[in-house]
Amino acid sequence: MSVILSFLSPYKDNLEGLVVESTFNWYWLVDALLDEGFKLHLANPAAIQQYSGLKHADDHSNACWLAKMLRLNILPEGYIYPRELRAVCYLMRKRMDIVQQSTKNLLSVQSCYMRHLGYKPQ
Repeated sequence: MSVILSFLSPYKDNLEGLVVESTFNWYWLVDALLDEGFKLHLANPAAIQQYSGLKHADDHSNACWLAKMLRLNILPEGYIYPRELRAVCYLMRKRMDIVQQSTKNLLSVQSCYMRHLGYKPQ
């Protein structure tokens, strides 16, 4: 992380902002950059349509595309939860997953009963 900060620090005052893609492990990078006072934008990769005319799909071309969307003010952004709320957010998301899985399991068992025995269990 110190390598990234030492590289970016000289440009800090000239940067419009930094774009970080929302992947499964973006928190450590965002937290460190926010602590250093950088303006961050969390890109939502699911909402980004890649330009169909691109000849190359690598990190450099992706970074250029994200920077262009930021400059044009069309970058689909995600919300950066404060550190204190992230645990609650993850717990609520996990609870929703467990409830959905439980419902799927119940419906599957009921469907199996109906298909093979002709009645729905109580």
